[in-house]
Amino acid sequence: MSTSIASLSNVTIYQDQNMVLKNISIEVNQGDFIYIIGKTGTGKSSLMKVLYADIKLTDGEGMIAGYDLKKLKEKDIPYLRRKIGVVFQDFKLLPDRSVFDNLEFVLKATGWNDKAEMKNKIDEVLEKVGMKSMLHKMPHQLSGGEQQRVGIARALLNDPEVILADEPTGNLDPQTSVEVMEVLRKINQNGKTIIMATHDYALIMKFPSKTLKCEDSTIFEVVQRTV
Repeated sequence: MSTSIASLSNVTIYQDQNMVLKNISIEVNQGDFIYIIGKTGTGKSSLMKVLYADIKLTDGEGMIAGYDLKKLKEKDIPYLRRKIGVVFQDFKLLPDRSVFDNLEFVLKATGWNDKAEMKNKIDEVLEKVGMKSMLHKMPHQLSGGEQQRVGIARALLNDPEVILADEPTGNLDPQTSVEVMEVLRKINQNGKTIIMATHDYALIMKFPSKTLKCEDSTIFEVVQRTV
């Protein structure tokens, strides 16, 4: 039996007072890999922001990782985000810190304090993304693909129930995009739920999975050949 990890029911989403998605409903089960596609401005990023509580849910019902998005209080958002890993298009690494220090910073910010445990966790997540040898490099010494691998490792630090990847290959060349996708698919095959917003249809054709399209203020599932 499938277990729901995230759901939106009759949700309307506003961005700066403008309605971007109206009366949408989606269901995400544990272990799913789901693409959210659509042109720029159709609501992909707004949908992701609702799921990680950067935009407050006001109309409709929503749940993710056991949290009610409509009733979510400001003080609970950090706890929600420990159960959600977010991967951003522009990496968001701290430029003045090494790979290790970037990851340690996140662990400390989310309540870790045992140095040995933190070191073990950092080694573990970097191993998963093939970046263990880059531990002491600074972000500017890494390629875009390597920086994004570190971004994915950062998203895995607190063993989240779901990963939200917002255009994770948007700043990468096609070959590097494929390499990053292979990392994400492997993580998914090991049981992690992933929701990925993208406009890279070539990747979707290469790594087919359930696809939802944002268009005309709504969202609907598309079959692969019509993407």
